[in-house]
Amino acid sequence: MKQRVITAVVALIVFVPLVWIGGVAFDILAILLGLVALSEILIMRKKLLVSPEAVISMLAALAVLIPQNWLTFLPSDTTQFTIFYFFVLMLLTYTVFTKNRFSFDDAGMLILGTIYASVGFHYLMQARTVGISTVFYLLLIVWSTDSGAYMVGRKLGKNKLAPHISPNKTWEGSVGGVIIAMVIAGGFTLLYPQGVSFLSILLITLVLSIVGQVGDLVESALKRFYGVKDSGRILPGHGGILDRFDSLLFVLPVAHFIGLI
Repeated sequence: MKQRVITAVVALIVFVPLVWIGGVAFDILAILLGLVALSEILIMRKKLLVSPEAVISMLAALAVLIPQNWLTFLPSDTTQFTIFYFFVLMLLTYTVFTKNRFSFDDAGMLILGTIYASVGFHYLMQARTVGISTVFYLLLIVWSTDSGAYMVGRKLGKNKLAPHISPNKTWEGSVGGVIIAMVIAGGFTLLYPQGVSFLSILLITLVLSIVGQVGDLVESALKRFYGVKDSGRILPGHGGILDRFDSLLFVLPVAHFIGLI
């Protein structure tokens, strides 16, 4: 527990000021987080980080992560998707050169892993361009849902939510987490409005709180499939980047889809 607390304090000391500063410093942090998250997937897949397929995957992730305004040296009609798909084609071509030792299935897994690890952090940068209060609103949804689900689940939890994936989670904790998120994150928007009505923000908070819990379960399923307890060891006492950002990787794209960022 002591190690867990120390890691959390150090991480917040680094993360919160960079969120506050924004700009290039925050973009670099988000890019690094995305690349580390992908490296955790590659390691779970037992891929060497210096292997050709890992390097191509990292470059594909960079294509998604790097802000579009960093690509001014390229032709104006070149988009991030264009660059990303170029590396997808490289992965598929690599199956030919390896005579299927690196198979289509392997390529598909790495492509999906790259999208999973990078798109959320891309939208984290986009959320910061909308405003610092938007970033903290989204973070509060995730943090209050996690904390609320844990506390309510410990006190009232009886019915398992997904025992085959995450045996400690309960329906009571899940509902409690949603309610607490709506109170805390919704209350935050009274001080820092997000450009929509309060009723709308409550509905958005409800949806994003549920989405965040789905993201948590997806990452748990991924770890269970590969037989690992944590996605990585970069955060002592907390696991890896995927362990800490699994909910946010789902919340951020959905927040974009509904027009919040």
